[in-house]
Amino acid sequence: MAKLYSENSIKSLNELEPREETVKFLLNYSKALSVINCNKLKFEALLN
Repeated sequence: MAKLYSENSIKSLNELEPREETVKFLLNYSKALSVINCNKLKFEALLN
């Protein structure tokens, strides 16, 4: 049973492709994200 499940999972993972708008959204988000280190704390800020 476990063998069949793992084989099906590997096949379906190879067929996944993100849409172009998803990739653009993630790239824009990563460009706008800023992480500020202050002593031992980290602050995340979105610069939009």
